[in-house]
Amino acid sequence: MHLAYPAVLSALLFCTGLYGVLARRNAILVLMSVELMLNAVNLNLVAFDVWLSRAAVETLHSGQALTLFTIAIAAAEIGIGLAIVLAVHRNRGTSDIDKLRDTAEGHEPDGPDGDGPDSDTPATPATGAAAEKAEATA
Repeated sequence: MHLAYPAVLSALLFCTGLYGVLARRNAILVLMSVELMLNAVNLNLVAFDVWLSRAAVETLHSGQALTLFTIAIAAAEIGIGLAIVLAVHRNRGTSDIDKLRDTAEGHEPDGPDGDGPDSDTPATPATGAAAEKAEATA
């Protein structure tokens, strides 16, 4: 088999995963896309290991060994990542990345009385003190 076939398949998998990371808003789908990208790397490692082992008589099969390490790291990453996503979903009620980013940056949505960050009313002293404290810790 030519090296081009697994290389093209790996490139397509990686591009699909990259699109998923950049375009998706659900954290679980982003984690799945990262796993897809890691699997594309694993496919490349094994394909190049087989291709290079044809030329050498004694080979270490380092591509296959690196693939096993990558699979172990991916399993740990998905376990920890899923635990974090579930904990955030329990606390915040959503796993939408855009909403989580907005709450992390301190952008609260406008309330019914219009006292959000984009309103014309001045900030209260407590809000100013909280903002100064946030700036000091950042």
